[in-house]
This record gives sequence, structure tokens and C-alpha cells, in this order.
Amino acid sequence: MPIFIPSPSIIKAAGNKPKVIEEFIGRVNTSTKAVSIARMRSPGGWVEPGQTPEFDEYTIVLRGRLQVTTKTGIIDIAAGQAIIITKGEWVQYSTPIPDGAEYIAVCLPAFSPDIVHRDINSN
Repeated sequence: MPIFIPSPSIIKAAGNKPKVIEEFIGRVNTSTKAVSIARMRSPGGWVEPGQTPEFDEYTIVLRGRLQVTTKTGIIDIAAGQAIIITKGEWVQYSTPIPDGAEYIAVCLPAFSPDIVHRDINSN
């Protein structure tokens, strides 16, 4: 049976500046534990704490540029590009350009503060 989702839930974001997270599917908006799908809008200069999540994250940049830092280097993801971060890999997301970024993030299993494992003493 189809499940219509009329609107997302706004989720509080980690980081040094306000970021908008609109969760369409996930633990908060639909009580879905298997996957979360959210639209992110990050301002220029935003950076979040590093993390070592227990989920795979699939990210597609719609507008702007997302910077992804891992233990092996820094990758800039532009509009129309994507990246996959596998569970257990340390990662830090940021939007250093003035216009920030808008992107879709899909997490398997669904994002939860309990399984993201953010760095201590970070933003």
C-alpha cells in the first residue's frame, strides 16, 4: 500500500552554522528505520563535526558544492555529482563556498544520533 508523505520534518542539525534538514523518510517523519531520505540546505562556511557512522550514506548534490573530508583526503562534490560513504568510515561534511549547497542524503539504515558517532570536542 502506498504511503503518501505530505511534508518533511525539520531536524536539528549539528555544525557551526544553522543548516536545514528536511527528513522526508526516516525515523522522525515516518518511523522508518531501514532508510532515511532528507534534503539538506547548508549555508556557506558551514562545517559539521567529523563522524564514524554505522550506516552507508549516499549523497547527491543538487546545487552548490559539498566538501567531503575523509582520512584519505578531501573531495569536492559539485551539483550533478554524488558520493557514497560506507559505514565505519570517518567523514566530515562542509560547505566552504559562499553559496553553500543543497543536496539529498540517503542513509541505510536510517540516520539516528545514536549511530552517527560524532567526534567529541568538535563543533
